[in-house]
Amino acid sequence: MVDRTGVTDVELAGLRGRALIETLERIDPARLDPADVDVNALAAAVDPAELGKDDFRRLLAALSRVAERVPELDLGRVDPKHFATLVARASRAQLDRVVAEPPLRAWLLGEIFDRMSTHLRQDRAAELDAVVHWRLSGGSGAGGYDRYETVIRGGSCTVRREMREQPRVTITVGPADFFQLITHQATPAVLFVTGKIKVKGDLAFAAGLIGFFDLPEPG
Repeated sequence: MVDRTGVTDVELAGLRGRALIETLERIDPARLDPADVDVNALAAAVDPAELGKDDFRRLLAALSRVAERVPELDLGRVDPKHFATLVARASRAQLDRVVAEPPLRAWLLGEIFDRMSTHLRQDRAAELDAVVHWRLSGGSGAGGYDRYETVIRGGSCTVRREMREQPRVTITVGPADFFQLITHQATPAVLFVTGKIKVKGDLAFAAGLIGFFDLPEPG
């Protein structure tokens, strides 16, 4: 079936890079058949390293628009390895373009924090009881930060936007550096030494925090 722009759902298959992004921007979501779309195939068809500075933002914006009508294309359905690869392959300039747009910033950060509970290593965190406050700079919240609270307790991890409990550690970091941290592109030690991450509270715990999570390696 052809929509008013002349784009058909089957044309998504086989498209790569900028051609795929341009098609997603033009296509009418109402004309997409959910049975014919695979968000992981689309994610695999895009390598941010081959795109321009603004193309990664365009990709996420297009997916966000289409996903409002076609949930099968929601970013949350991208498997962990594909998701990590997309973020890891994006340049700092590309990530900066994404986080400069408030809806996309909230969408991407929310997706990352929402996945934390599934990546918690229960074998390591079974006896852990700790609250972590995250402050992501450049945000719209108090003091110019987007804030998230992660509570690791009883072998599970709960994430919320309200700061309800006293933290064992408060971590302040820029979004791009945070993305590098959770995709194995940078270590907490390097970010700390270079002043890109600030820690208040239990420094030893903060240094080993990532070890409580089984974060997927980018492809």
